[in-house]
Amino acid sequence: MRSMIVGFAIAVLPLCVVAASAAEEAGPQAFNNNCRTCHSWKEGDNRLGPNLHGIVGRKAGSVEGFNYSTAMKSSGITWDEASLDKFITNPNAVVPNNNMKPFSGVGDAETRKQIIDFLKSNPK
Repeated sequence: MRSMIVGFAIAVLPLCVVAASAAEEAGPQAFNNNCRTCHSWKEGDNRLGPNLHGIVGRKAGSVEGFNYSTAMKSSGITWDEASLDKFITNPNAVVPNNNMKPFSGVGDAETRKQIIDFLKSNPK
């Protein structure tokens, strides 16, 4: 019986590692597919959009050296999971007249969660 349990554990363990690896890859992939055209996650690497490194807990419109829209600077948002989820769903509904055009949002809740989890991890 003991050898059966050990054998089962040995057989299942690699599957757990593969599942964890796939989950770890989902965030970067979701970010790259939806955000990377305009944004970087690397600190100081502003592009068409500001870098998103450390965005959770940061006041909207506050990355030094980036030219934000007046709407974003005056939005009063401090980014957390809930505000990011709403914004990524429909940026124009959350901050009208922002400069995120033509990006209209990410409809899939799981993809938004993957992006937010990735951003929360402060990848370098």
